[in-house]
Amino acid sequence: MRISQLLQRQEPFLSLEFFPPKDRAQWPGFFDVVRQLRELAPLFCSVTYGAGGSTQHNTLEIVTRMKQEYGLEPLAHLTCVGADRARLGSFLSGLGEAGVDNVLALRGDPPRGETSFTPDSEEFQHGSDLVSFIRQEFSDLCIGVAGYPEKHPEAPSMEDDLERLRHKVACGADFIITQLFFDNDRYFDFVARARAAGIGVPIIPGILPVQNLGALQRMLTFCGASVPEEYMRDLEHVQKVYGESGVRGLGLGYAKSQIRNLLDRGAPGVHLYTLNKADTCLDIWKDFSRRDGLK
Repeated sequence: MRISQLLQRQEPFLSLEFFPPKDRAQWPGFFDVVRQLRELAPLFCSVTYGAGGSTQHNTLEIVTRMKQEYGLEPLAHLTCVGADRARLGSFLSGLGEAGVDNVLALRGDPPRGETSFTPDSEEFQHGSDLVSFIRQEFSDLCIGVAGYPEKHPEAPSMEDDLERLRHKVACGADFIITQLFFDNDRYFDFVARARAAGIGVPIIPGILPVQNLGALQRMLTFCGASVPEEYMRDLEHVQKVYGESGVRGLGLGYAKSQIRNLLDRGAPGVHLYTLNKADTCLDIWKDFSRRDGLK
């Protein structure tokens, strides 16, 4: 089913993002996490792949299995890395054959160790190029795109970034998932700015439960998000005193607080960056499913 149709239910929801391991020997463990998190009845599950296009070849098989074996609604990531019409057409046709109706169109990140993105094609340089191609050639697919509450790190201004987002929606995007953030006011300000710019599609907040301080700092370098000073000081303190278990505990509590506040203030639901950690997601969501009857 198209995610745009599911979002019309107007009920608070959970969606999940998975990052499949590229080593197929680790797939049984990965699908065990999928099996556990299926119990949360997520609205949909996105499936990403590594920067530079690594593991992209696994995406079609992964989303097919999620759909056919686990009864989940997959959202397949697709980037401009290595993109050409033949390759994109083959991938998108495969989604249709598998009964997968949803794709997340992204420019993509630079390969590991590099700081700038170099397009592989003149035709596919931006996420909007993918959106236009999909809408023209595979019109039945539902298309999601990314939004940046604190603007894309390469954008010269928030106004410029919002115009690029408006263009992606004008090209045919059906909904937006935000990059991670740690100050909810930034999300609601972003939504207000987007609405003022004429962007009317659903905007789903993306939440990351911090698990590892080093991994968080690496992510911040390419996504442009910031961490409130007090929260970062607390993370550094618990890392020093308690190690990674302290970081996980603090990150769990902070994510719960963020989600509670987002839903209380009217966010449509939450997209949880799982980091393939079933226990963390189960712990986060059990509190809210009991309290709010989330679907």
